[in-house]
Amino acid sequence: MTHNHRNPLIELCGIRFGYPGSQPVLDRLDLVLRPGDRFGLVAPNGSGKTTLFHIIMGLLKPDRGTVSLFGQTVSTEKEFAPYRSRIGLLFQDADDQLFSPTVLEDVAFGPLNMGKSADEAVALSRRTLSFLGLTGFEDKITTKLSGGEKRLVSLATVLAMEPEVLLLDEPTTGLDTRTKETLKAVLNRLDIASVVISHEFDFLTATTDHVYTMENGRILLDDELHIHVHEHAHRIGKQPHRHV
Repeated sequence: MTHNHRNPLIELCGIRFGYPGSQPVLDRLDLVLRPGDRFGLVAPNGSGKTTLFHIIMGLLKPDRGTVSLFGQTVSTEKEFAPYRSRIGLLFQDADDQLFSPTVLEDVAFGPLNMGKSADEAVALSRRTLSFLGLTGFEDKITTKLSGGEKRLVSLATVLAMEPEVLLLDEPTTGLDTRTKETLKAVLNRLDIASVVISHEFDFLTATTDHVYTMENGRILLDDELHIHVHEHAHRIGKQPHRHV
């Protein structure tokens, strides 16, 4: 999808995947993500966006094709395991990501699992929360957070792992306008390769460098895709709005 000499962080070749009893969701799908790449994916529900992330993480096994992470072809659980901490996946539902009683415990869980000492994990967690504007949230009960707060804390659990790649699945779900602006600012301060799935085209254009869509199980490249935005007034309602 990009044409340069940087070594791929993630490379998918000819991926085919179908759930039992249904047509393939992904078919002959190719993807190359290199350092510095920031891609957005906008496509209808059911087009395979979340499935794509799960294939990358080894949570689903493709029927055909190859997955390479950081230059190594991987296919078994044992082969995927060492690379998962280097790829930060933000799930579509924050409740799937948060499971510890307090915010600090949740954010520190990843670093502790990676072998950091308790002091190192806490210090890293506090820095990450501060970076996200969540100083003072350390002792809050995760189940009592608002939807937007859970989203940001989920992102903190991912960033505390210091990943080299970010995969964000509908990160704006449940966010109010102010929190969305916070998230935009955070993502634009990060120097991490990323793929962002979102239905919000404006959010993608603000946080990624290229926006792609998916059709017939494949990612459409720039020369195949012409997303346009236009504004016009309707007789009912005076507010201009955008069509993608």
